[in-house]
Amino acid sequence: MSTFIRNVYCVGRNYRLHAEELGNAVPESPMIFMKPTHAVVPLDGAVLDLPLNRGSLHFEGELVIRAEREYKPGMKVEELVESMALGIDFTLRDVQDVLKKKGHPWTAAKAFKSSAPLTDFVPFPGVDKLNETDFTVMKNGQEVQRGNAKDMIFSLQTIINHIGAFYGIGEGDLIFTGTPAGVGPVESNDVFELFWGESRLGRCQIG
Repeated sequence: MSTFIRNVYCVGRNYRLHAEELGNAVPESPMIFMKPTHAVVPLDGAVLDLPLNRGSLHFEGELVIRAEREYKPGMKVEELVESMALGIDFTLRDVQDVLKKKGHPWTAAKAFKSSAPLTDFVPFPGVDKLNETDFTVMKNGQEVQRGNAKDMIFSLQTIINHIGAFYGIGEGDLIFTGTPAGVGPVESNDVFELFWGESRLGRCQIG
């Protein structure tokens, strides 16, 4: 993956049905957390070594956008974003549950190495066209997640305005925009494929 990556922002609970399936309240403003660049690896058929020995590990398929320039107030999504990809936010769910109960940050559950595998980038079609196409996650040949940007609680415009205002956005920053319902457990030898419409953008196997 040759595309330069700087910051990796992630939006939590951005699909209502996903929040409900985990028994979480729907946030009133975008819930942002971050992953290190070491979490980002190519979804190019590789075998991923993930910490299956640390309790339940879940997959969360997501639409990912990349900033091509510095965000300025009032900037539209199409002015900031020229490319997009699909990714998986792997989450140590048992670890996360303990952290949430203690009121601690999610870093240990979300930010481990290889926890954010990413497909190749494709041209960003614009928000209107984006809303016409579903993305899907296939696990061992079966569809487990289907999402569409139009179903997000917080739109891409709201997300970039929020992150840009509070944290800043610059060239090379990635934004994982949230996962739809259907997340579930990961086991050794599982195979994941990510599709944009009918086009498969990436694949990985769990070691």
